[in-house]
Amino acid sequence: MYLHNYSTPLNKHTQYLLQIFFILFDILRHKMCCDKLKIFKIFHILLLSDEVIMNLKQYIRHLLYDNTTYESPDIYQRFRIVCPEYSQHDIEVKPYPLPESEHMFGLIWDIHEPHTVSATIIPSGTAFTYEKRFEPGMRTQMHSHEYLELFYIVDGEYRQKILGNEFTFHKGELCLIDRNCEHQEILDSGSSTILFLGITNAIFNDIMKHLSTSGRIASFLNMALLEQKNLQQYLHFRPQPEGLEKMEQALYQLLSELKQHDVASPLICQGLLLRIFRILGTNYEFSLSKQLRKQMNWILFEEITDYMENHLTQISITGLSEEFHFQEDYFNRLIKTQTGLTYTEYLQLLRLRRAETLLLTTDATIDQITEAVGYHNKGYFYKIFTERHQLTPAQFRKKM
Repeated sequence: MYLHNYSTPLNKHTQYLLQIFFILFDILRHKMCCDKLKIFKIFHILLLSDEVIMNLKQYIRHLLYDNTTYESPDIYQRFRIVCPEYSQHDIEVKPYPLPESEHMFGLIWDIHEPHTVSATIIPSGTAFTYEKRFEPGMRTQMHSHEYLELFYIVDGEYRQKILGNEFTFHKGELCLIDRNCEHQEILDSGSSTILFLGITNAIFNDIMKHLSTSGRIASFLNMALLEQKNLQQYLHFRPQPEGLEKMEQALYQLLSELKQHDVASPLICQGLLLRIFRILGTNYEFSLSKQLRKQMNWILFEEITDYMENHLTQISITGLSEEFHFQEDYFNRLIKTQTGLTYTEYLQLLRLRRAETLLLTTDATIDQITEAVGYHNKGYFYKIFTERHQLTPAQFRKKM
């Protein structure tokens, strides 16, 4: 029996499908209750499907190089996909290239040998790939947009000059560039793949309204994002370890929906863009002013305190690290800064405060209260409680 010979390693989804296939095939081989050839053909179609075998980079290459024409449609003239620098003094202003009903588009660049950038735009009436040869170090014309631009480094490195400063962006990083922010691309000889998202101001503002109703941390971060964007006109995002996979999944889905481009696509794309900014607010790092960083630390401290108070019987520094995605040392530093106490001392304080509340507001026995606040050694609980109040728990309940 012949299976397709793939040059790329099978991902987890494909491996699972393979396992399922061989199990089904074995069942059918013995029971002979179905057309095995049809089952095999169905499986082969699944194995070949984009959703199964492609990651974001592979899907982008599929959009660029499979089933496409190399004749550029009108959109190239309207958008000027790759425009070499023609003046060091002029600033080109790029209007939104699609109809007003289209609130978002994707521009893809794949820079490869021999010193060539291949590009396409979705949605587009005709699938196309535009190619441009360049000399390493070539700069595009300094320009700004009448819309927001969010670009993601799919692979390699990529340089831009933004407001007079040159930046090198690495795989997994993003940059949000505000409208009217002057910038230009610098094309180097190394291979890289970049996804640019053009976003209308109306849809961006709508996304921010939705994010403002989320949790305290996410809400603050998105407020800070908006404030910093207004101050700097751009924001550079660097992924935390768990952010990369989430971002690539969301961008893959967004590109797929832009390509689908049916009546439901605008709402689906808006939802996916909301998810992308949610990921940026919770799983990516971006620069904050000193005052905003101070506010952020206090909000995070409140979130940590809430979590600790709700998990007094089973809390651990490892659990905090897994819940909030920070290193364990970070929690010790943050708690010390906000309270002057170590993590262990602060946890003890929260447990004793809860015990005080239970002693005064319930009829629970002291043994029950000891267990309820996370202590399993009654003698130790008595000791630290008495040290704090100069009273035993029973005396505290009676006196108060």
